[in-house]
Amino acid sequence: MARVTVEDCVERIPNRFDLVLVAAQRSRDIATGASITVDRDNDKNPVVSLREIADETVPLAELQDQLIRNMQRHVDVDEPEEVDMMEQMSNGTLEDKPVEEPEPEPMSPFARALPDMPAFEDMEPGFFED
Repeated sequence: MARVTVEDCVERIPNRFDLVLVAAQRSRDIATGASITVDRDNDKNPVVSLREIADETVPLAELQDQLIRNMQRHVDVDEPEEVDMMEQMSNGTLEDKPVEEPEPEPMSPFARALPDMPAFEDMEPGFFED
């Protein structure tokens, strides 16, 4: 039954990716308590949402708008405005702070021995041969 429903829905929403997104949005709406516009017939929410889309009993534009709103993320970034920075620079209130150098990590015994080890060029010819 779901295959026939998907084939009916492709006539309404030709792109299958868009169809899945819209049907999933409608399924979530049904799961949160939205009223169903077709008979349930013991079907699960995704099948009911596909049947609603196929029968055109739900407004597709409204579902697409809900989908877009749910996918949008708005992050407030607290960056000082450039005008304020220019003001501070002209007033001399924006000071250059010295950059602190991080302390070097303690060396392992192996790393401490490296400077004393002979370099590859210092080794005698035939060192690696048996």
